[in-house]
Formats: sequence, C-alpha cells, structure tokens
Amino acid sequence: MTAAQFPAVTVEPFGDSAVMVTIPHPDPVIRRTAIVAFRERFLAHRPPGVLDVVSGLESLLVEFDPLATTLPHVEYAVRLLAERLPVQERLRTRTALRFAVPVVFDEETGPDLASVAEELGVAPAEVVEAIAESTFTISLLGAAMAPMMDGLRVPRPVRRLAEPRTDVAPGALMIAGTNAIIQPFPGPTGWRVVGRTPHTIVDISRAEPVSFGTGDVVRFVPVTRDEAAALDAGFLLPVEVSV
Repeated sequence: MTAAQFPAVTVEPFGDSAVMVTIPHPDPVIRRTAIVAFRERFLAHRPPGVLDVVSGLESLLVEFDPLATTLPHVEYAVRLLAERLPVQERLRTRTALRFAVPVVFDEETGPDLASVAEELGVAPAEVVEAIAESTFTISLLGAAMAPMMDGLRVPRPVRRLAEPRTDVAPGALMIAGTNAIIQPFPGPTGWRVVGRTPHTIVDISRAEPVSFGTGDVVRFVPVTRDEAAALDAGFLLPVEVSV
C-alpha cells in the first residue's frame, strides 16, 4: 500500500488526557496495517507533551500531559502527521520472518485449556490441534512488546475470562477471540491461558529485546515437558525468512 492510499485517521477524546486514533476503513487488514504504520510515524515524530502511546489491534491510544499540551494540539499533530505522509513514500515494510514456537499444552501450563474446549464443544486435544494447524501473523507488539497475533482457526471466537488472572507466567500462550498472544513477563491477563513456551520472547538485556515484528508468521508446535526440557530453549529466534 502506498502513501497515496493511506486513509485518513479518526481522532476522538479519551478522557481529559488522551485521544483514541483509528482508521475508518471497511477492510480490517487495511485498518490494522495502517494503524501500525501510523504508530511508527507518530513515534518517530512524537509531539511535545505526549507521555505514552498504547497500541491496540486497530487503534492507538495517545496519552498526554494536560499541563504541557492540550487536546486540540495533540489532535492537530495526529492529523498533520497522517496528512503529511509524502505521496511517493511507501508505508514502512520489513521482510517477514517465520517462527516455529514449541509449546507445552497440559493442565499446569494451560489452566484454561479444558474450559476453552468445553466452550467450543470439542476435546482439549482438538483445541491443541486447531492451534497447531493455525498460521498466525503478528499484528502488533502490545504491552511489554508482547506479540499479538491474528489467525486462530476455531469454530467460533473464544471468550475472555470473566475474572482476569492476577499472575501469569512468562511464556504463557493465551488466546481470545481469534487472536493469540505470548506473555513476556509475569503479570495479569483476561486472556485464556492454554499453554507455555520454554523460550524467552523478550530480553531487555539485549540490544534488540525481541526478534520478531509486525507481519512475521508464527506456528505453534506442541511438545511434551521432556521435549521442552531437552530443547535447552533460550531467546526466541526465527527459523527462516517468509517469502
């Protein structure tokens, strides 16, 4: 998609110190691709007073300091950055990588596996099979650089937890809707925890804390606990470049 096709943005107040930015386009692929491209441009030209930028699957929450700037100024900066994308400039792209991520699926690593199976009306083994047969694409890097992925092929979207878990282990594979995400650090979540990878997916001691990015392709490979231990898994690395 060229910049000439870059859609306009919608900017709406979100409380008194934030705005929500979305892309009003009927195609969800365009909405998601464009919001990621706009996020990169916005971060590269962050306006004064902006405190944080929180990525959603199809949105961007821009938080600002109301003592340093105002809502109209932030809204103007958002619209200006969208409009001033040079006509001949292509939206930033990167060569997609492929990842094969080993995951242990059992009662301990996947405490929600049985309930997800019950919700979908299938056996737990069929949920694991569906995950393993799905091809995921990383749509965005969420909080703490967690990879949020599209592509879960199940009979219907998976509901979130009614009561979020307060402490989920690093490496936990979680699903909700038709999306998947890997927990990089211990923390709470409302997503359904179905397994865990032995790999470290985010390492802040490295110059490049993650090896993946938007557009990369991920497959999950079921392994036993013994197989996971034998892998001597460390920092997650890609297996190949996607053509």
